Amino acid sequence: MPETRKASKAADVFPQQATVGRATARYVRMSPTKVRRVVDLIRGMPAVEAQAIVKFDAHAASEPVGKVLGSAIANAEHLAHVRSQRLDPAELFISEAFVDEGPTLKRFRPRAQGRAYRIRKRTSHITIVVEPTSDDRKAR
Repeated sequence: MPETRKASKAADVFPQQATVGRATARYVRMSPTKVRRVVDLIRGMPAVEAQAIVKFDAHAASEPVGKVLGSAIANAEHLAHVRSQRLDPAELFISEAFVDEGPTLKRFRPRAQGRAYRIRKRTSHITIVVEPTSDDRKAR
């Protein structure tokens, strides 16, 4: 009897799963505040439109953000292919996009009178999640 319950749980879980593409770039040698400026531009947008914005954005952080976005879209397409689902990249939108602070590299710069000043070289962890547009999302 417990086996049938497990089978019904598995049948309930797998068909309802949405195709979610997630990508993370870790230890990007750029300040999190600089990367957040670009990520804030594209959060909540359709993925194709966000790619166009990132491609022509003047910020230096747009390059790693664009790579992560492209990877998230490719991951969603791959996951849909593995699950034998149809997925149009034009239907994807960015459901989550955030930047976390990574470890800080500490360096020292010589200063006057034998002193040393600390230089902080900050790193970032960029995460982007894309999902297909649902029916309630289209209505908005």
